[in-house]
Amino acid sequence: MGPLLALIVLFAGVVILFKTVRMVPQGYEWTVERFGKYTHTMTPGLHFLVPVVYGVGRKINMMEQVMDVPSQDVITKDNAVVKVDGVVYFQVLDAAKAAYEVATLEIAILNLVMTNIRTSIGSMDLDESLSKRDEINAKVLVAVDQATHPWGLKVNRIELKDIQPPRDLVDSMARQMKAEREKRANILEAEGFRQAAILKAEGEKQSVILEAEGEKEAAFRQAEARERLAEAEAKATQMVSDAIASGNVQAINYFVAQKYIEAFKSLAEGPNQKFVLMPMESAGVIGSLGGIAELAKEAMDRQAGGAKVIPSPKAGG
Repeated sequence: MGPLLALIVLFAGVVILFKTVRMVPQGYEWTVERFGKYTHTMTPGLHFLVPVVYGVGRKINMMEQVMDVPSQDVITKDNAVVKVDGVVYFQVLDAAKAAYEVATLEIAILNLVMTNIRTSIGSMDLDESLSKRDEINAKVLVAVDQATHPWGLKVNRIELKDIQPPRDLVDSMARQMKAEREKRANILEAEGFRQAAILKAEGEKQSVILEAEGEKEAAFRQAEARERLAEAEAKATQMVSDAIASGNVQAINYFVAQKYIEAFKSLAEGPNQKFVLMPMESAGVIGSLGGIAELAKEAMDRQAGGAKVIPSPKAGG
């Protein structure tokens, strides 16, 4: 009996020791109960409890936790059914409230999140629910955080992972997107053609303006050339006239011969003239020139005869 009793006492001592000395790991808090009633919370570290009287109630994880929200069917405002899932990030701030204010904490959070997701998406059209995901996240976060505050929780983030419309709506949206892209492509192509036409018209306009300016400049140059030619001809005619008046018969011969040769050259260079046969000889031309010269000489003689002769003062003496 002696050794057996000693063994029993030793075993009881070891159990009492383990019940007395408690070590709380980092990131956790343990609640302490006295005869089943909550008294205080043990933080991470070494603690001593009186066995039988005090005991550990709940071991609460104080680190930020991630919980998946399973996929669920949600009806939008325009009666479209979409599948929505998400993820929740939360952290326990008060271990006692999380332990004793709500039973099955994670299930309560999950049901609360799913209910608020249905409420938020149900108040939106399909297009809004697909394009305003951040707004849905914010609305659900505010509602869930306020609801879980009495439980000693802090909901940090709620993110919708996926919103899946029905397959027929996805196909319809794809066709609509394709039609919209084709519309934009056609608009851009038409705008390109329009710009090209405008640039072409501007180019043709500038070409016409430049061509008109060129024709104007050419006409001005031609007029100036004709004016100078006329001045030259007038000057030449005046010089011939002065030469004739001064008694130079060869001047009029030169003038008539030049005009005659120019006329004959023009006749020979005609586009429809392949062969020119004229019944005249060079002697006849010279004779004509000689006749004209004689006429000019007679005119000059008459002019000289009609002039008054003024006697020299020396002759009179």
